Amino acid sequence: MAVQRLAKGLWGLRPTPAVATGNFFGGRNRSTAFSVQSPEPLVDDVLEQVLNKPLEKPDFFRLSELFTLKQLFDARVHLGHKAGCRHRLMAPYLYGCRLGHDIIDLDQTMELLQQALNFTAHIAYRGGIILFISRRRQFCHLVESTAKSCGEYAHTRYWQGGLFTNLEMQLDHHVRLPDLVIFLSTLNNVLKMHQAIKETAKMNIPTVGVVDSNCNPCLVTYPVPGNDDTPDSVELYCELFQKTILRAKDTRRYMELKYGLKAPFSPSS
Repeated sequence: MAVQRLAKGLWGLRPTPAVATGNFFGGRNRSTAFSVQSPEPLVDDVLEQVLNKPLEKPDFFRLSELFTLKQLFDARVHLGHKAGCRHRLMAPYLYGCRLGHDIIDLDQTMELLQQALNFTAHIAYRGGIILFISRRRQFCHLVESTAKSCGEYAHTRYWQGGLFTNLEMQLDHHVRLPDLVIFLSTLNNVLKMHQAIKETAKMNIPTVGVVDSNCNPCLVTYPVPGNDDTPDSVELYCELFQKTILRAKDTRRYMELKYGLKAPFSPSS
C-alpha cells in the first residue's frame, strides 16, 4: 500500500504550464507557473477503480441466481459413494447414510459452491488464466468444450509429474502458470489423489475442486462437496463455471467501456 501511494504521488507531480501575468519589472513581463485546472484522472487510478469495484459487494456478479437447491438435487449432486469408501475428512460434509451409501449435505454444497463460483468470477474478471482438470474419460470432451467456450484451458489426459513444480525442465521458463485450477474430479483413479493437487498446493496456486465422499478435501482451496461421477452432476458443474466465467468477462468489458478504458467496437462498413 505504501508503494502504491508513493507511485500515485509521483504520478501526480507533473510540470504545470507557464502562464503570463501582468507583473512589470523593468518593462518586462514575468511568468509564473500555476495550475489552471485540475489534472485529469490517471489511467492507472481508473484501472485500479475498475479492478476494485467487484470487491464492494459480496455477490457483485449475482452468481446466487445461477442455481437452486432443487437443481442440485435433480442433478444427483447429493449422492455419494458407499460408506466403506468414505474419507474421514469428508464426514462434516455428509448429511447421513441411506442403504449403505453416503448422502452429501446440499445446504453446505450450495454455500461452498457459491463461494467457489464467486472466487472464479473474480479471477476471470482480472484476466487470470483458468485451467480445468479432469481424468474421467467419459467427461473429457465435455470438460474440453467447456474450457474452449469460455476462452480458458483444459487438461484431461495423463498428468506428467512435475508439470507445475518443475516447469522449466518440462516446458519453458517463459510459460505462465495458471491463476486458478478447477478440478471437476480430484481423484486420478478410484483411490489415488490427482497429482496436480499436490503440485498446486506446493506452488501456492488456488484451486476449486468437486470432492466426493471418498476424496480428501484438505489440499483444495475451495472444496465443493458433491457427486463427481454422474453425467448430470458434471454437466451442471461445467454449465455453472462456464456461465460464471463468461459473466465475469462481460462485466469487465462493460466496466472498461463505462470508464473509458477501451473504445467501443464499431463494425467496419
